[in-house]
This record gives sequence, structure tokens and C-alpha cells, in this order.
Amino acid sequence: MAKKVQFDEILAVRAQKTIYRDGDTALKVFDEEYSKANVLNEALNQARVEETGLHIPRLLEVLMVDGKWAIRTEFIAGKTLQQLMTEQPERFEEYLEQFVDLQMEVHSKEAPLLNKLKDKMNRKISESAFDATTRYELHTRLEGMPKHKKVCHGDFNPSNIIVTPEGIPYILDWAHATQGNASADVARTYLLFCLADRAEIGEQYLQLFCRKSDTAMQYIQKWMPIVAASQSVKGNAEERGMLKRWVNVVDYE
Repeated sequence: MAKKVQFDEILAVRAQKTIYRDGDTALKVFDEEYSKANVLNEALNQARVEETGLHIPRLLEVLMVDGKWAIRTEFIAGKTLQQLMTEQPERFEEYLEQFVDLQMEVHSKEAPLLNKLKDKMNRKISESAFDATTRYELHTRLEGMPKHKKVCHGDFNPSNIIVTPEGIPYILDWAHATQGNASADVARTYLLFCLADRAEIGEQYLQLFCRKSDTAMQYIQKWMPIVAASQSVKGNAEERGMLKRWVNVVDYE
């Protein structure tokens, strides 16, 4: 049953959704045309990741607000890691290290009921605007990548991490969570930095991740065209142009 809520403040406005503070909870309200299945999948992802023991806001309920689907979670007070990086540039390297450590902690977990990353990537490649030959090469490359079962966030960036006044980091927004190969998750984070015109930070992040996780950079680079093709399905025209270059930048074997 739909209910009206008196909101305390708007926390963030994203494409097709607005996040409000409602007392000691956060309420993510989706636009009327937003897919019900996607809302329920996001809530289910959140519940499944909660069981891994990671620091994430607890899911409280899925409801309807003024005829729109919404997800209520506990409200986490603090600043995003992105805000801290901007406000305290002298501590940037320390924050970047914390960012990489958090992502490695996510990858250390398993949640066997999450959707499979490879299935999602295959579907996105099929939906992309690339020609049949390119799609075939991407599907083939994806099929040849090692199969893992690690929790992958899917949108891991500094604005999705809230650090409480006590210094405890909480990871937000599990809409894109899957289980699969961690290097695909790293490739996506790198591309997100590049799309935000922060390629230099992306390079710094990638080198730090490879060093701390003892992962070969070439291995992550093999994922770049696959992840770029997948990302291109939802990107705007300018982003799609950049991502197309990534799809073509790595020679196929």
C-alpha cells in the first residue's frame, strides 16, 4: 500500500531516482517508469550482500511512496570518500589506499545467490550497438576469461562510500552487484574514473590495486573492452564515444 512520507532532506539526485533522509533512515525513491523488477533486484542484492558481513546500510523495507517504488535502508551519517578526497587533498593517497583496501575486502567475500557477472556482461554485449563481428569477438573473449565467484560491486567509486565520524567506511548502492571475476570490477572502476575526466587518478588507482592485490595489469586490461561494451548500453552519446575507443583499443587474440 502506497504511503506519503515527510522527508527531512534530499541526500542525492541520480538518474531516475532521488534519495531522501527520513529520520534515521534513507529512502531511495524511483521514478514511476522505473522497472519494478530492477527495484526488487536491487533490494535482493542488498539483502544478500548484507549477509557477507561487509559494512553496508541495512535494508529495512521495500515500499511504495506516492505511487512510486522505494527502498528504505538505515541512514549512515558521514562524508563520502569523494568529499574527503576533495576537502583534504593532502591525504589523497591515504584515502585512495583505503578505497583499494575496501574493494579488495568486497572481493574477498562470496554470495552464491547473486546474479553472475558473466551472464550480465553477455546480455549487455548483445544489447550494445556494436556490429555483429565486434559482438562476436567480445562474447568469445568473455567466454575465455577465468570463472570466479567473488562479490563484485559493479559501481565502485569514491562517492559510493560513506565514512562515519568514527572513521568506519560503509559501501552504498548495490544495484549492480554480481558474483564473478574481481578484475572486471576493477576495470569498471578504472573506466568510471576515465569517464569522469579523472584518467590520471584512474591510472594511480589501477597501479595501486595491481600492486596491493598482486594482479598483473595486463590481466585487468583484457577486461577493458568487455566492460566498456557493457557500460556503453547505458551511457550517454559522449560516454559511448569514449567507450567505443576502449572497445577498439585492445587487440583481440
